Amino acid sequence: MGKNSQTTPLYWESTYEIVLALMEVYPQIDLDKVGLGQLCDWVVALPGFADDPRLANDHILTDILREWYEETH
Repeated sequence: MGKNSQTTPLYWESTYEIVLALMEVYPQIDLDKVGLGQLCDWVVALPGFADDPRLANDHILTDILREWYEETH
């Protein structure tokens, strides 16, 4: 099991927490091949994701992708 056995709810504005969760679920992913639609699906599928998927937009998803890239490089 991961570090977070008590899953904290994730919301779109919690980009850093979302990135940490994504890094745990997809540790070896090539971020250059991740599209925004795929990223959105992955975020919504994360354990503890509690926000409205319809609130996702390119700006939010790009911010998540950028922060994920910065965390892994």
